Amino acid sequence: VSACPPHIQGRKIPFGLMFDIDGVLVRGKKVLSYALEAFSLLVDSNKNFLVPTVFVTNAGNTLRHQKAESLSSWLNVPINADQVIMSHSPLRLYREFHNKKVLITGQGPVKEVAANVGFNNVVTVDDLRSSFPLLDAVDQRRRIRAPCNFGEYYTPIEGVVLFGDPVRWETCLQLIIDILMTDGKPYKGLKSIPYPHLPIIACNMDLHWMAEAPLPRFGHGAFMVCLESLYKKITGKDLIYTALVGKPSEVTFHYAAKMVTRQAERIGVLPKGGIQRLYVIGDNVNTDVFGGNLYNQYVMNVKTQGNNGYEQPGLEVEDFQLPDHCYSILVETGVYGDHSVDSHSHSPRDFVTLSERLRKPSFITENVLRAVELVLHRECLDLGISMRSNVDCCS
Repeated sequence: VSACPPHIQGRKIPFGLMFDIDGVLVRGKKVLSYALEAFSLLVDSNKNFLVPTVFVTNAGNTLRHQKAESLSSWLNVPINADQVIMSHSPLRLYREFHNKKVLITGQGPVKEVAANVGFNNVVTVDDLRSSFPLLDAVDQRRRIRAPCNFGEYYTPIEGVVLFGDPVRWETCLQLIIDILMTDGKPYKGLKSIPYPHLPIIACNMDLHWMAEAPLPRFGHGAFMVCLESLYKKITGKDLIYTALVGKPSEVTFHYAAKMVTRQAERIGVLPKGGIQRLYVIGDNVNTDVFGGNLYNQYVMNVKTQGNNGYEQPGLEVEDFQLPDHCYSILVETGVYGDHSVDSHSHSPRDFVTLSERLRKPSFITENVLRAVELVLHRECLDLGISMRSNVDCCS
């Protein structure tokens, strides 16, 4: 592992890095060769981080400490769980829902994930289909024949939380819409469809993500498109999300920015003026670039106009010094590349109306190594590396 030059050690660092994972550091379980060299530039000879660094992923099918263990193994650098922001991490801030009975969807240890972010009374899709076997009718081989006769004693469901893409889309789509159309009482029909419907929170809005396959794979955003379309077709009304977390939402990047500051404090490099610049490094125009630029717009607005209009939980600024700027760096090793078929319509439904300019990255680089080199050059941390960009060094 390369050690940073002595003049960097002990220096206060006024910037931080936010890395996407899939398509930037790995493709599926294959570590991209550029990633190891990139991270050798960010640590000392003992593999301690010299630059405050976090990982912001829209994955939601595992716990932070498990993802940190995977990253540590992939990058050959110790990664702390506090450096990992999952799509569901900001849900810790939505305390008003933590004691409500909610239906949760996704895959992996969803009950453990839900408990980890504060939810105390959860029902999975499998729980619901076991309680009401007549609801899941598409796959006849999976039908449960046992009758249900305790409906009137069943405590209504009070909300829905979408952690990530489920395995059986047809089952989840049917049961979620059942819950929304029956006001949480799937054992009975209603004379009219309630609207507004029960609260629904969604994590991870990625339409696509990059694995080992030559073309991008469907993400949770694709499932959300199906849910939105079916609800609209059946009810004639728009599905309303109470909250959207994960990239590209401001709350996720704000949460990540706080984690960058904590990381800077932990490794002893936080300046008195706080973290001034953030760099978001990702492969997806509609999540990483869009989200980084959207957060930059939020920062600019709050600094000039105050926090008016930003009432979503998690966007409080009283206990946190905002950065001055958030830059987006697009790498060409994932969703964005020569094979890419991209358009503004690929953005999440509730973000499509926002400005097209938010999809324009501050910089484009071949890979994550070039992105890290670019940042270090701009910040005047000259590591003697061979630069392939013409970015001017800061004064």
